[in-house]
Amino acid sequence: MKNMKMRNLSERLWNFVLLSLGAIIAAFAVEEFLAPNNIFDGGIVGISMILSHFLPVSTGILVVIINIPFLFMGYRQLGKVFLVKAAYAMVLFSSFLSVFDGWRNATYDSLLATVFGGVSLGLGVGLVLKSGGCLDGTEIVAIYVNKRSHLSVGRTILLINIVIYSIAGAIFGLESGLYSILMYFISSKLIDIVESGMEQAKAIMVITEDGEAVADAIYKNFGRTVTFIRGEGLISGTEKDVLYCVVTRAEIFDFRKMIDALDVNAFTTITDVSEIIGNHVKETKAS
Repeated sequence: MKNMKMRNLSERLWNFVLLSLGAIIAAFAVEEFLAPNNIFDGGIVGISMILSHFLPVSTGILVVIINIPFLFMGYRQLGKVFLVKAAYAMVLFSSFLSVFDGWRNATYDSLLATVFGGVSLGLGVGLVLKSGGCLDGTEIVAIYVNKRSHLSVGRTILLINIVIYSIAGAIFGLESGLYSILMYFISSKLIDIVESGMEQAKAIMVITEDGEAVADAIYKNFGRTVTFIRGEGLISGTEKDVLYCVVTRAEIFDFRKMIDALDVNAFTTITDVSEIIGNHVKETKAS
């Protein structure tokens, strides 16, 4: 019991370390790369960046003020733990926006700012999301809309950001809007990588008449069990074994080599897996 409490405490502390690191990196990206070059983030942060050009209020303060109603909405939708983590991340993010505002800007080259700003922002936001927090009330709105309509969370965020980037392009010029869109796609990809990890899982489905041999080879080489599904070829009418298993992205090359080395007739498909719940990895057999 004591070990369990210590483990839970260490996990919570580690989460807040990641929250802090992510918020600081995201603030650095906004102030050192994006804001000096009129490249805008999406969501509440993007709205705050635009408004700060016309109001005597800093981006950091605007982020906190505009996010307040969305934090209460998030509390009702996602609970107290989310509220604490999100509020902590937002306040720290806003504070470091003010800190980095006094620093020398990293670059005034728009392309460099777009690429490195997008990478830095994606890394920071990804760490915050991975730790159970958020920097932007847009995600809360998207979850709320998703529960009451057919729109997915991702599509809702995209629609909101299209409006924001259109406004940015109309006010600050077409290039500003286009660079902002490019930065958004770069940061989104980094967020996906950070959240799912570099060892992103891949689902493999093998259709063969030699299911036992393929399953045994998978178990020996990768330590994975497989799920058997019995099928039948539509044209041939012969029985088929459909094998399903999950491996990491790094193992795909070795899996292809293994299939090629087996003297079997097999049809294989490989698809992305967004999330795994449970333990699919088993110990390999003793030789």
